[in-house]
Amino acid sequence: MFHSSLVLVSKWYFKLLITDAKKLKTYYQALLSEAPAQVKAAIKMVKDNPKEKISDYQLKQNDIDPDLVRRWFKKYHEMTFQAFQRMYRINNAYLELKTGKKATEAASDKGYESLVGFAYTNKKSSGSLPKNSAANNNVANDVILISHLTTPLGPMFVGATDKGVCLLEFVDRRMLETELKDLQHLLKSKIVVGENAHIKQAKKEIAEYFDGKRKVFEVALHTPGTEFQNTVWKALNQITYGTTSTYQLQAERIGKPKAIRAVASANGFNRISIIIPCHRVIGKDGKLRGYGGGLERKQWLIDHEHRHSSKLEILK
Repeated sequence: MFHSSLVLVSKWYFKLLITDAKKLKTYYQALLSEAPAQVKAAIKMVKDNPKEKISDYQLKQNDIDPDLVRRWFKKYHEMTFQAFQRMYRINNAYLELKTGKKATEAASDKGYESLVGFAYTNKKSSGSLPKNSAANNNVANDVILISHLTTPLGPMFVGATDKGVCLLEFVDRRMLETELKDLQHLLKSKIVVGENAHIKQAKKEIAEYFDGKRKVFEVALHTPGTEFQNTVWKALNQITYGTTSTYQLQAERIGKPKAIRAVASANGFNRISIIIPCHRVIGKDGKLRGYGGGLERKQWLIDHEHRHSSKLEILK
């Protein structure tokens, strides 16, 4: 059964992934209208400083109680104030990528894991984003194209190079900005809004997966990482749809039975959720362990696959 709290979170994130500037402005005006004075002031600080991470110290400096702000966001929107800030930065970054807006500053290494990996490319780049990026599907091979899609568990970003899909993450993934930054560094590429054949295929296959009609993905993948990480990620695809495994079994599968923690760490660095099914790995006690998309999503995905595995076998 779909958890009620996840329904609330998913609805919130659907609203937060707004790719039209006017709608985004209207939405945040509505948010401000329902908030108490101190929360309004905190939201205004975020809006006025879209590339900066607002700390508790900064809130206090402006006579805002961080605990009050935190409690309000948790009570009325089932999310943290920090998560709200991340989503605001991501929305603004996505809008700038869509419009090809010039980056006004390189992201600072101080204070927050910036949008270097998203809209504001590192200081070695040209300082501007490609023009008409949203409409340009025939861009050079040295870019990472990024698009968004909706799913029953909330909106996701999907990214791909000319070699294959390199990113599939829920937009509220805590490490999303870091993943985007790492991808740019590893691939020596900039991120551009757009689609290619790999992204279109991924969207089609993900839709089929959530409809219960697909259990094996065929889209090409591009997984920059260490040799060990890639070994672990390949092993994840050996876990059959509708079943689960453990970190210990995964370590044994790759011939490193004592590397349980290293295997768990490599799972955590997986940037292509669902397609590389790290959600199928649980603790040896049968309990759910960490998942970038959140444990409620992990449980939902496991239940979804259990429900549909027998149906797919009958269809064969």
